[in-house]
Amino acid sequence: MLELNQTGLVLVDVQGRLATLVHNSETVLNRLRVLLQAMRLLNRPVLWLEQNPTGLGPTHPMLAAELLHSHPVIKHSFNGCREAAVTSALAGHDCRQWLVCGIEAHICVYQTARGMVDAGYEVEVISDAVSSRDPANLALALTRLAASGVALTSVEMALYELMQDANHEAFDAILPLVKSLS
Repeated sequence: MLELNQTGLVLVDVQGRLATLVHNSETVLNRLRVLLQAMRLLNRPVLWLEQNPTGLGPTHPMLAAELLHSHPVIKHSFNGCREAAVTSALAGHDCRQWLVCGIEAHICVYQTARGMVDAGYEVEVISDAVSSRDPANLALALTRLAASGVALTSVEMALYELMQDANHEAFDAILPLVKSLS
């Protein structure tokens, strides 16, 4: 189970034109926006990764607008854990559990999540908040992640697990966000 005070979110490479080319892009972008808003309401850390922004472009504007009080961690390795800046950012938070979302599921999400597991973190990939250009690659990534010890969850499941109770102080603010997912 996710524990609120031990959990952070890693947003992987939702950048440039690619953010609109992945399978089901509008739905994925909306789910990512909801996640970012909910994590802010829950006062949990968000690490925002960008893969070679000079080449791929900046984070999608809808998501960047939710991240105004932070800066992206720039990387060039597909596995973010091969970058000192990423491992330092992960270690800079008192989190042993990390939710991972973003694109592309079969490349940077897959390799970063696996790298985080290898580094000793408990990792859950949010299956309805990741995508790839080809749906077959998305399915393959989720299958391989699950087989390698990375748990799979959904936006709604993770948020309710983090709150644990309808009396949570953020419940009334998060409920309409969850309802917007339908």
